[in-house]
Amino acid sequence: MDTTKNSSLELFIALSRANQWVNAHADRDIKKLGLNRTEFGVLELLYHKGPQPLQRIGTKVLMSSGNITYVVDKLEKKDLVRRNASVTDRRLIFAQITERGEQFIEKVFPNHTQVIENAVKGLTEEEKKTASQLLKKLGLYAEKYF
Repeated sequence: MDTTKNSSLELFIALSRANQWVNAHADRDIKKLGLNRTEFGVLELLYHKGPQPLQRIGTKVLMSSGNITYVVDKLEKKDLVRRNASVTDRRLIFAQITERGEQFIEKVFPNHTQVIENAVKGLTEEEKKTASQLLKKLGLYAEKYF
């Protein structure tokens, strides 16, 4: 097989490199805020979606439950999130953004959005829409047949 002409491998390499560089832009910005990408992702999720069971956070930000506990612990120590037991099922623990966490996200999110926009400026708006549609389709297919 001639790997230089294999479109699947070319796509895989292009996706990997694009992901690496766009994430590098995001990571550099997030690091300036004193967080890592996972912490920022959890905080952003809680800000936009409200309180979440710890198990659901793991599936939303693609992390194991052990890592979620560690990340939520770190965010709690920074007073950005807190844990609450469910009133209907005491075994279920929710993470919730604190007022300080909300203020933090409201302050930094506009600049973070700009960093991401700058990282993907190499595409037109139409190309971004097309790329998003194709990547969603690819992701759903890959997940279905995993």
